[in-house]
Amino acid sequence: MADPSSYRPKPGDIPDCPGVYRFRDEYRRVIYVGKAKSLRQRLANYFQDLANLHPRTRSMVTTAASVEWTVVSTEVEALQLEYSWIKEYDPRFNVKYRDDKSYPYLAVTMNEEFPRVQVMRGHKKKGVRYFGPYGHAWAIRDTVDLLLRVFPVRTCSAGVFKNAARTGRPCLLGYIGKCSAPCVGRVSAEEHRELAEDFSDFMAGRTGTYLRRLEKQMTEAAEEMEYERAARLRDDIEALKKAMEKNAVVLADATDADLIAVAEDELEAAVQIFHVRGGRVRGQRGWVTDKVEDVTTGALVEHALQQLYGEESGDAVPKEVLVPALPDPLEPVQEWLAGRRGSNVSLRIPQRGDKKALMETVQRNAQQGLVLHKTRRASDLTTRSRALEEIAEALDLDSAPLRIECYDISHLQGDDVVASMVVFEDGLQRKSEYRRFQIKGRAGDTRLWHGEGQDDVRSMHEVITRRFRRYLAEKERTGEWADGEDVPVDGSPDGLPDGPVGTLVEDDGRPKRFAYPPQLVVVDGGQPQVAAAQRALDELGIDDIAVCGLAKRLEEIWVPGEDDPVVLPRSSEGLYLLQRVRDEAHRFAITYQRTRRAKRFRSGPLDDVPGLGETRKQALIKHFGSVKRLRSATIDQICGVPGIGRKTAETIAAALAQAAPAAPAVNTATGEIMEDVEEAPPATTAADAETPVPTSVPDDRRGQET
Repeated sequence: MADPSSYRPKPGDIPDCPGVYRFRDEYRRVIYVGKAKSLRQRLANYFQDLANLHPRTRSMVTTAASVEWTVVSTEVEALQLEYSWIKEYDPRFNVKYRDDKSYPYLAVTMNEEFPRVQVMRGHKKKGVRYFGPYGHAWAIRDTVDLLLRVFPVRTCSAGVFKNAARTGRPCLLGYIGKCSAPCVGRVSAEEHRELAEDFSDFMAGRTGTYLRRLEKQMTEAAEEMEYERAARLRDDIEALKKAMEKNAVVLADATDADLIAVAEDELEAAVQIFHVRGGRVRGQRGWVTDKVEDVTTGALVEHALQQLYGEESGDAVPKEVLVPALPDPLEPVQEWLAGRRGSNVSLRIPQRGDKKALMETVQRNAQQGLVLHKTRRASDLTTRSRALEEIAEALDLDSAPLRIECYDISHLQGDDVVASMVVFEDGLQRKSEYRRFQIKGRAGDTRLWHGEGQDDVRSMHEVITRRFRRYLAEKERTGEWADGEDVPVDGSPDGLPDGPVGTLVEDDGRPKRFAYPPQLVVVDGGQPQVAAAQRALDELGIDDIAVCGLAKRLEEIWVPGEDDPVVLPRSSEGLYLLQRVRDEAHRFAITYQRTRRAKRFRSGPLDDVPGLGETRKQALIKHFGSVKRLRSATIDQICGVPGIGRKTAETIAAALAQAAPAAPAVNTATGEIMEDVEEAPPATTAADAETPVPTSVPDDRRGQET
């Protein structure tokens, strides 16, 4: 625990102007980010008698080891910079709302020649119109299914669309009238885009125009005794009304607004957001957070606004935002929101009428969300605590292993050997700490050592050695290594870079890769793998980290130096946690190994040219048509490609001259050598065509892929 007076800056050194400040711990990690109208006044509040500080603030300042600040021109800039740094550094003492799901949106891809209606999650893309978010994807599909009767917009994927265009036959929706089938030319691109625009306008709330137009057409058809057409229009009107009924009008005058409510207690807070567009509730979402800092309701609202609109712009920021409490100060937040939207935004507390009534509904949802979260978390905390206690008891540990690291080796018959390291803290995944390794072996390549087969044991020894050499190097840098001996950092089997230990430090505050030791190391395997991991730790002089292995066959736990495994009951929470850790390491390793193998299959001679990026490689292939023609081209001809200078052209020519040409193609039916066939571009090499990457491999195929 640090004494805040040990790093307190002199008052005269702190500027009396707006800015953003960062507290760092002894490992240079950023643990708190804040903004202030006056840096001098705000920072002075942290360096007072500890007894006068809030317990959470006291914990932060005693964890910190230094403080630094950045001066900005206005409070709006401070707000924006604070949001950016919280997102970048993920400081542990800042309020961070977390979603329990990725909310789906109804998206219309107006950036395509033939716009498509689909369900989308994740980051928003430029040129795509979004509606939502929705609580469930099925709610989007039900709405779309109703609207396709009236607006038969394309919903198929690019592959289905291209296949239909190639065969001249539309998909089923085209036959039943729920798609206008632009793939086979039933409508032009312009007509289809008009349909997509009408669909988007209807979803945006402009519904009256289409209903009146359809009712007029139905009346005209009935007067002309075209009863089948009139009946079809009647059904279209009913479909639109049914879709509208799913979102009843809650605010008059086609109001666009977001309503934010907060429910909180001493430890946690839940935020609920209703998105109202055109007077109707178009989406809903909720977040929860731990109150790791002394924060008011207004500050919780401010953090929610930052997360909600930090990456939005234009109409995604509504004209009106209704909140239960206003941030202090209010003006910078309003100015920031106006900057995101491009016009004024009203941020206020509803006082009466429909908006206040709707806010009460949002508040009830927030209260229910907090209660549900607490119920789930209490159950989860109890289960995880019991699992960690069972592991500690089974392995005879002094305390529960709050940080567990698991390692797995993956390869395909000795090729592309990789390893994974996954981290669980307090029984939960810590994905930001995951790491991947390329196994170097004796020769520095990525094959297992010659003559020794699929040697997972040696690979495990190498990975554990490399990981904990990094840990010892970091320990030496911070002065915590007791004996003070030099740590080898000469770039040999440990994989460390040449140069002093200090080159491992990340001065920008991001978490360093291998600075924090686990209480338990788990390896995927039995006695041999466990012995290799323990031997690696012994060679490094580390004796305070427990090691165990989990064998797949009988799910038995092996510990170093024991002839018999530890067997936990199948119903044990501790065994279940170890299985989850092991399976996650296996998944992470397999994914990385397949990625490397696929990349190797797609490689070509141009990949070996230094400084030649993907854009210029594609330009070369597009210009010459194939690698074969490029190989026969002169340097002057290569220089004719945009972006290729003479020096680069000489490098390309030299690389292609050294690379062995591809084997001639053979007609498998006749055995004839087809010498006139040109080489394919690197993206579709013969290896790609003849050796497909398996999409799934059973776990028990350890002789093939592990």
